[in-house]
Amino acid sequence: MALVTLNPSRLMWARLAALVFTCVAFSVASHGGGISGGMADWSVFCWAFSFAGTLLVLLVELLGLQSRAPVSWSNFPITFACYATLLCLSASIIFPLYFLKGDRSHGEARDHRIAATVFSCLATVAYFVEVSLTRARPGEVAGYMATVPGLLKVCETFVACVIFVFISDPISYDNHPALKWCMAVYCICFVISAAIVVLCVSECTGCLPFPFARFLSAYALLAVAMYLTATIIWPVFKFDSRYSGNSSRPGDCRTSHGLCPWDKLVAVAVLTALNFLIYLADLAYSARLVFVTV
Repeated sequence: MALVTLNPSRLMWARLAALVFTCVAFSVASHGGGISGGMADWSVFCWAFSFAGTLLVLLVELLGLQSRAPVSWSNFPITFACYATLLCLSASIIFPLYFLKGDRSHGEARDHRIAATVFSCLATVAYFVEVSLTRARPGEVAGYMATVPGLLKVCETFVACVIFVFISDPISYDNHPALKWCMAVYCICFVISAAIVVLCVSECTGCLPFPFARFLSAYALLAVAMYLTATIIWPVFKFDSRYSGNSSRPGDCRTSHGLCPWDKLVAVAVLTALNFLIYLADLAYSARLVFVTV
């Protein structure tokens, strides 16, 4: 098996580009965008968090402090880059949806919002390039988080976080026991997937009293079964008229700012199906993956 080989210059340029793009995005949005509210705070957090993490990774590698880092450096940078990709992607969708959609005004504030959106998209591409450059190829020795199942774990936790946001504002899971089961599925799978990510990044998988690889396969099978039930139950109890659901979009959603409550129900249904497919892919890869933790 060959060791992982990277092109340091390409990787460095990708990180520098992401650093600049995220800095510009949160700077122009905060100082001239005229934005406020929860979605504005979330977008700025996505860009600022990604900027700070990338700056930290660059400083550690430039100063040669990888061996002194309290985390596995074969797992941490790609894990962060994958989260940053998803964070910037979410900001690239949410920010224009809440601050550009339906805004026909022409002025400096709108120009700042457009610029923030463009640089957010560029940052997403830069982080995606970084993930592509650092992920493990077939036959390479790498940390678990650099493999496809490791990256899928990041996606699973992130999608679950987005589901939590939509399902809790307004609360839409407390009017039937079946919907509470869906919420339980989201919580249980999120906690276990997040714990796996933390164990891998902190290099603590060897402390487990059972084989880690077998646990991953068993958990992926359980998560697929649980998410399959949620993928079926959520739309049935939310959009079927027999259970007081509404299958058509209400008229007041056309004039609402951002996403109306019905749109969020649809988003939860779509994201639940998406996470089911991600867990299904995770199961397929975990069943045959052999990895070496560096």
